[in-house]
Amino acid sequence: MDRTRVARHAIEPRQGAQAIRRALAVLRILAAGREAGVPLAEVVRATGLTRPTVHRIVHVLIEEGIVERNERSGRFAIGNQVPELALARPRPSRLLIAASPSLQRASAEIGDTLFLTMRTGNDTLCVDRRIGVYPIQVLSIEIGARRPLGVSSAGVAILAAMPAQEARKIVAANEKRFEAYRTDVATVLGQVTAARRRGYNMREIGLVQGTKSMSTWIKTPDGQPAAAITVSAVRTRLGPRREQEVAEILLREARAIEEAIRG
Repeated sequence: MDRTRVARHAIEPRQGAQAIRRALAVLRILAAGREAGVPLAEVVRATGLTRPTVHRIVHVLIEEGIVERNERSGRFAIGNQVPELALARPRPSRLLIAASPSLQRASAEIGDTLFLTMRTGNDTLCVDRRIGVYPIQVLSIEIGARRPLGVSSAGVAILAAMPAQEARKIVAANEKRFEAYRTDVATVLGQVTAARRRGYNMREIGLVQGTKSMSTWIKTPDGQPAAAITVSAVRTRLGPRREQEVAEILLREARAIEEAIRG
């Protein structure tokens, strides 16, 4: 085999992998838009790809039934074929099974809403939510909500559990997407450093006005941060004294989930 053919074989797999990664980046942005969808300009801004590249990817995905376009709004959203593909794996993930008893136990003990959020690529995805018994509940996000890592309390906690260099790389990759959430790289990195030092993340201003959030990370058996447990409550529910009590509960249950995953 001559050198030209060897070079061609070396380049083509890399080009194919790049095309797949770009398509997945587009899909993640569209998934964050949920049923409302996302305008093409926002996909371009969030992915950093050129408009022709995004346009080409989106239209191929439309042809394959993976993406749909709302004719009235012009926005793009995940298509009906994606849930059909998901039926190939109907069983809950190992993480969801392992976390269920801990979420129930912590929710009953704390009394406020708990969320289980997992990492998926450079995003977080809320996969479970347990509503507590306290009369005022903070339902800041819904199951299925997707955000860039670093935007939510859970995302900061997950980043804090990573090696600093890896966390910085992800934060840099999400820089353009942070604009939509009124934050920036410096702010997120500062929050990550504080959470790493504290051993859990405390967000003094939650996603809902007048609330606070606290998150602890969950690692897989190989030491990779895969998820976080978050409690969101009105500010008066997470004063200095109760903060420590709640943190101890969340840390205890995060370790219990890790043990369950290992088992």
